[in-house]
Amino acid sequence: MRISHLLSRRATLLVLGGWLSLAANAQDKFPSKPITLVVPQAAGGANDAIARVVAHRLTEQLGQTVLVDNRPGAGGNVGTAATARAKPDGYTLLVTADSAQVINPWLYKNTGFDPVKDFEPVAPLATAGYALVANPAFAANNVAELIALAKASPGKYAIASAGNGTLNHLIGEMLQRAAGISLQHIPYKGSAAAATDVVGGQVPLSVQSLPSSIAFIKGGKLKVLGVVNEKRVAALPDTPTIGETLKGFGQTPWYGMFAPTGTPPAIVARLQAEVARALDQKEVLDQLGVVGCEPLKGSSAQLAALVQKDLARWGVLVKETGAKID
Repeated sequence: MRISHLLSRRATLLVLGGWLSLAANAQDKFPSKPITLVVPQAAGGANDAIARVVAHRLTEQLGQTVLVDNRPGAGGNVGTAATARAKPDGYTLLVTADSAQVINPWLYKNTGFDPVKDFEPVAPLATAGYALVANPAFAANNVAELIALAKASPGKYAIASAGNGTLNHLIGEMLQRAAGISLQHIPYKGSAAAATDVVGGQVPLSVQSLPSSIAFIKGGKLKVLGVVNEKRVAALPDTPTIGETLKGFGQTPWYGMFAPTGTPPAIVARLQAEVARALDQKEVLDQLGVVGCEPLKGSSAQLAALVQKDLARWGVLVKETGAKID
């Protein structure tokens, strides 16, 4: 019996050792097939632009194709929840905006995911410039003039967003609260569609990321009333921030890469290192700069801390705006 027990134990250890060896070997060979970056927003917005810049560079660095898969819906919940359920092997990753990861949990009764428990933070990627834009024919040319118009005619002027619960929707709500004005919210299915209708004159106003609007701005088809970020952005260095008119107002949206919980630490570390390497490349910095974004380098631990910090901060801000989505 004792010999039999020892033989059985040895066999178990050999099998376990074999599995560990295979797992280690798989991690050493990572990646051995294409990687998918799930973007839970529609094409044409800031997150999509950042993901495509990063995907192109990682394809070159890793020697495997890195694909971008747009899965919009429910303010980012659809794609985020799908990625949370993906196999945790490093081949399906989430590239997401802070709005989906740290704001949606306060807006929706059920997002379909837990922003902390369901994901392993990989690395922050970038920040994006955001701006309050208007059709060139709109009477106001800056934030102060908009406030005066809106106060004279409450509810008269409409503001387009990428959809209910999206970051530009919430920034619009925060702007109204800070300025004491009332605008009519019109949600679209994506920021590109909203920007197009502002250019066409169907809606006078919108909060837009610079990746979705910079071409229109540079082409004179949109005018900027104010920059949303806390500080002026490099892409529009002469344009005042909204905070220069409304003291204390300002948001700088960030974007990061996450893996499903359970992804091997060695793979997370490899991805973090490759992202850091990508963000050191001049071509990546130039490509981000063209669309009004700036790199945000950091570790997985720093991204985890940022998520925790902003979850708490946005919980207060969402409560103050009264925004809720059933």
